[in-house]
Amino acid sequence: MRISAAFHPTPPKTSARKYTALLAALLLALAPAAQAERTRLKPGMNRYSPEDDVKIGQAVSADAEKQLPMLNDARVNKYLDGLGKRLAGKAPGGKYPYQFKAVNEMSINAFALPGGFIYIHRGVIEAADNEAQLAGVMGHEIGHVAMRHGTNQATKAELAQGLLALGGAVAGGSRAGTAALVAAGFGAQSVLLKYGRDAERQSDIIGTQILFDHGYDPRAMAQFFEKIEAASKGQRMPEFLSSHPNPGNRMQGVMKEIDNLGGLPSRPRTDSAEFRQIKAYIKKLPAPKPAAPSGGGGGDPAAGPPEPSRKMVAFENPRLSLEYPDNWRAQSQGDAGAIIPENGALQDSKGQTQVAYGVRIGLFEPHKDGAAQVSLEDGTDQLIEELRKENPKMRIERAREPVRVGRARAYGLNTVLTNDSPVGGREFDRLVTVMRPDGLIYFVFVVPERDADRFNPSFEAILNSVRFK
Repeated sequence: MRISAAFHPTPPKTSARKYTALLAALLLALAPAAQAERTRLKPGMNRYSPEDDVKIGQAVSADAEKQLPMLNDARVNKYLDGLGKRLAGKAPGGKYPYQFKAVNEMSINAFALPGGFIYIHRGVIEAADNEAQLAGVMGHEIGHVAMRHGTNQATKAELAQGLLALGGAVAGGSRAGTAALVAAGFGAQSVLLKYGRDAERQSDIIGTQILFDHGYDPRAMAQFFEKIEAASKGQRMPEFLSSHPNPGNRMQGVMKEIDNLGGLPSRPRTDSAEFRQIKAYIKKLPAPKPAAPSGGGGGDPAAGPPEPSRKMVAFENPRLSLEYPDNWRAQSQGDAGAIIPENGALQDSKGQTQVAYGVRIGLFEPHKDGAAQVSLEDGTDQLIEELRKENPKMRIERAREPVRVGRARAYGLNTVLTNDSPVGGREFDRLVTVMRPDGLIYFVFVVPERDADRFNPSFEAILNSVRFK
């Protein structure tokens, strides 16, 4: 190689110092980037296409907006939609037609339907300390959309039930799904919004990345979740944490992802004047009106439900079938369900639904110590502890007793609990548990003490009609 006479193999000392300084600065600038390796996530199995996600989201959101008390305030929705779409611009995965709307409920909650239809309860805006916390909640919900958690849950439900799909037609009849979801109404959220802890962990990671990419303090999301959890100690669990189970060590997971991203931004953004104005504005809006009682079609919850019908109709979920009075209303939620008479449920001042009369059905998976099989007794004790987390005033009235369940006379346990009734006074919560191969199937029969004699025969008839699959 020829070297021109102008080239200096050994630079002067002054040039060496400058070179060394420039090199050090360059290495310092590149160090975070070299260390930064954000977590890459892939959506789970899915028998739906991204186009199906949008069609399903459109159908279910139309039904949801008929049932939910939408805020319908142009100023608030414009702010939420603008902020949300900016955040979604950094989301991984498909480019969905994201839209963000406010729900006029004071409960702290938010949810995302497939295809990018995201709803933020008014209570979230009022509870957030700054825009970064609100953006964290929105980024978390965007994560559910980007990872396609809704239709992933639907796919798993279909496979578990041996179905080809949820029914109906998507994409001109080539896929099944939309019609059944619409027919089921917004109750389909039990499938589309029933996320596990792994889905929550993924959404936390994506929310952290979105905050980081927009220059917000990425710790804000976990700080908000920790704030509402701390504020609820000794009270009913916030609706958000009920529908978004904590994946465990939330802040630790967020901080780990921040390290993957190269550390905190040097001057992270936390707030904006626009957020402060919107929060002040929304606090001056009229308080939301109490929602109509759910469970059977309106009426006055103080009057109590009508007499249970003697005519019985069928209820079925993947684990069992049973019969219930035909003037009650059943809502199937995958492995879970609720059967509630007219005026049997109402919403409290925080917008949370409370069952005063009726039956809750579910599948509980007890924690195992090592490889040991969990006994019916231990599983029942674990379930009671979980129920008491949501109902701190719940007490054991009569300890577990053997009981035969259903037409097959399966062995179970009967435990009588008491709690404060949402309609006043004391309520009885009769808990019946049966251990099955997939976990602990449970029934909770709820009735105010004053009406126990009137409803117990119907509860007994329901229990005797059970058939396990």
